[in-house]
Amino acid sequence: MDHESSLIGLFAIIPILFYLGLLVLCVYFVIKMIKFINAKTRLDQQRNEKLEELIRVIGNGKEE
Repeated sequence: MDHESSLIGLFAIIPILFYLGLLVLCVYFVIKMIKFINAKTRLDQQRNEKLEELIRVIGNGKEE
C-alpha cells in the first residue's frame, strides 16, 4: 500500500512539472523575443542613418 501511495503522488506531481516546464519555456521565449526585437531596432536605426547619409551624398552630387 505504501508503494501505491508513492506512485499516486508521483502521478499527481507530473502535471505540476508539465505546467512549470511550459511556464519556463514561455518565459524563455519572451526573453528571446525581447532580445531579438532590441537587436532588430538597433540594426534598423543604423540602416536608417546610413540611408540618410547616402541621400545627403547623392543630393550634394546633384547640386553641383
